[in-house]
Amino acid sequence: MKIYTKTGDDGDTGLFGGGRVPKDDVRVEAYGTVDELNASLGVVLTNDVSTLAPLLRAVQAQLFTVGAILATPIGSKAASAIPEVEEAWIAALEEAIDKLEATLPPLSTFILPGGSAGGAALQFARTICRRAERRVTRLVRENLVPKNVLVYLNRLSDALFVMARAATVRDGVAETPWLPKRRQ
Repeated sequence: MKIYTKTGDDGDTGLFGGGRVPKDDVRVEAYGTVDELNASLGVVLTNDVSTLAPLLRAVQAQLFTVGAILATPIGSKAASAIPEVEEAWIAALEEAIDKLEATLPPLSTFILPGGSAGGAALQFARTICRRAERRVTRLVRENLVPKNVLVYLNRLSDALFVMARAATVRDGVAETPWLPKRRQ
């Protein structure tokens, strides 16, 4: 089987379970952004984030499921073959957030993205996750995907923020507070 099919040369793509939509369809934008998020986590894993690696690898596998859900119309024959977002995934993210936050200094101001290389990469992944969340919101509102997909992405973006802080602190790099200039 060749990697190129030429079926998308006119700007449309096939959904899992049948049907074709334009490549800029909100559903394609959503699963494309989830794919981008997953790739960004691959970049994160090239940094020294060894204590976070097991969680991040689990998230990468979960994101493939999320992408499959987003690429599969509800009610299609293929939909029954796609796993669901599990409540346990959301609970695991919440547990990770709580454990990591317990090791961090409390926030008293907004912080600028950056810090260590691993922290900055995690912050970047967080922003991609937030974009995925925005794309999925419309699909949930239109009842095209289950709400728990949105809940999972929301919790993941929170977890990525805390992981970024933890990586920066672990690496001994100071967080940069946002200190806006006051109006005169």
